[in-house]
Amino acid sequence: MWNQLHDLWTMTPKCQRSLSRMDQTLRQARKEIDWYAVLPAQAAQAVLKTYFQAWKNCWDGRADAPTFKARIRTVMSVDIPQGRDLQIKRVHRRWGMANIPKVGRVRFRWTRDLPVGKAANKENRITGARLVKDALGWHIAFRVQSLEPRPAPHGGGEVGIDAGVNLPLALSDGNHQNHGRPPRLPDGTADRDKWLNPDEKAKLLRLEQRAAHRTSFRRPKERSSNRLQKTYDQIKQLRARATRRAVDWQHQTTTNLARTYGTVVVEQLTITNMVKSARGTIEEPGKNVAQKSGLNRSINQEAWGRTVTMLTYKTARHGGTLHKVPAPNTSLRCSACGFITPGSRESQAVFVCKNPDCGWEGNADHNAARNVLHLYRTGLALVPAAGRAVVRRPRGVKPAAAR
Repeated sequence: MWNQLHDLWTMTPKCQRSLSRMDQTLRQARKEIDWYAVLPAQAAQAVLKTYFQAWKNCWDGRADAPTFKARIRTVMSVDIPQGRDLQIKRVHRRWGMANIPKVGRVRFRWTRDLPVGKAANKENRITGARLVKDALGWHIAFRVQSLEPRPAPHGGGEVGIDAGVNLPLALSDGNHQNHGRPPRLPDGTADRDKWLNPDEKAKLLRLEQRAAHRTSFRRPKERSSNRLQKTYDQIKQLRARATRRAVDWQHQTTTNLARTYGTVVVEQLTITNMVKSARGTIEEPGKNVAQKSGLNRSINQEAWGRTVTMLTYKTARHGGTLHKVPAPNTSLRCSACGFITPGSRESQAVFVCKNPDCGWEGNADHNAARNVLHLYRTGLALVPAAGRAVVRRPRGVKPAAAR
């Protein structure tokens, strides 16, 4: 349905594109096309609203333009917009039952308290759900509308955070957050499976070798065999398990930071530009392509953008604030003297100030975190305005580079 809505949108003249017009077309299609009528009307309306919201995000500059979705590269999900259709009931301490349209009663694992029965009211109720399928199976996510009191201002201190590869989250006060998993193997290459234990890594290696062996017998443009597809599914399960562990660590770490500090300062990073390939072109080939590829893989594994997103809403939930500062030269400037001296960044993990009058030495990420906090204290926080970042600095305060 998403693909047909996108096809209809692209064929419709720009002067006639509107949500109401597409809604009328969708209602007429449900009367004429059988498989449209099989899908619940509310689920079809949810797809239309999601598609139109995707265009709004594109117009506001928050996302790219919507495109066609493929079955392989797209997460399978079904929306249930009405909460009254679910008829949720808790049958056990760990299990609950929900009614899924066109499916019936299904059992789900009860992991959080839900406003059902006498606990449900106009201010605290379930408004809908979404079924999502990944490599580990089907999951259900409930949308809960609740009325929560405004949090009191957080009384914690200020902290600057620098996201890195060797040290995931370096804090300006030295309370660094490390997940205890080395980003690189003994040979220096990036460890893309650091969230798996040794037994799981060995199993993943066997599955990848088995998949490569079975792929060698496959002819061009030939459909994958069931055995090969089963091997791919087993590989996806291990990858999904590693991703779940990484996200769980991020949730626990960001929650602890939001509870501890009242003001959190991070860098304004353009991650898409940081992970671009260094391959170059035929006329101008790049240098250190393999090293840059390993660094890009390590950056993507750390998921810095997801960490900032979690900190944004968790600090607001606990009464704190999150600020962003410009990223240039935060890792090259000495946090003790304020000067940028060539050769101070000796390696990825060590910073030694080459200024004869300073000589400060310490962890490179810790030095960057101190610079991040200093930029905020000097008034160089980025304030979003009209879809872009604007630097506002109080009068009489010089930039950090002029100290």
